[in-house]
Amino acid sequence: METSQREDQQHAAERRRQELLEAADRVVLREGPGASMNAIAAEAGITKPILYRHFGDKGGLYRALAARHTDALLVGLRAALDAPAERRDRVERTLDSYLAAIEARPQVYRFLMHPADESQPSEAGFDVGRHSAPLLRRMGEELAQVISERVDLGPDSDELSRAWGHGIVGMMHAAGDWWLRERPFPREHLVRHLADLLWGRLASSGDLPGGPGF
Repeated sequence: METSQREDQQHAAERRRQELLEAADRVVLREGPGASMNAIAAEAGITKPILYRHFGDKGGLYRALAARHTDALLVGLRAALDAPAERRDRVERTLDSYLAAIEARPQVYRFLMHPADESQPSEAGFDVGRHSAPLLRRMGEELAQVISERVDLGPDSDELSRAWGHGIVGMMHAAGDWWLRERPFPREHLVRHLADLLWGRLASSGDLPGGPGF
């Protein structure tokens, strides 16, 4: 009986946590990096101390939101990598999946990757800058794992796959950040240009025997 009650309480707490994250998402969609704990608490209809009780502090809430959106982004990237298509098409679909995600929700992207305006009071925004690097590292490791499992890179496979994984993520992030700010040309042009840049060694490397292919 006690076990069942504890499980019910845990489920209820998790449901409440998800509701609070959804409220935070709504504020982030409106305000981007300027989203504050006060605004999120008001959106959820609770006081700020209750919000702290669930997430600890602003950093805890940021990490929870970052995990939520990074998980969704990685699902999209994996789907593009697993699509039944030629390697060049999958490379372009993977690049496009990332760029389409940041284009669709630019305020969320800015919240995850850019600090709030320094002219605002400290409570107004999250200290995002110090958190964005771990997100990029996580994506880099995920992509490195995919490359190591699929592409025959010879005796230096582990070293190359990690260098490529982090290098590709860094390229996508830097190019996507610039493109989202300036919109100098259509997204499909950037996809093609980045795929051209990547294509040299990728085109000449074979798939690992028995692997899912890349």
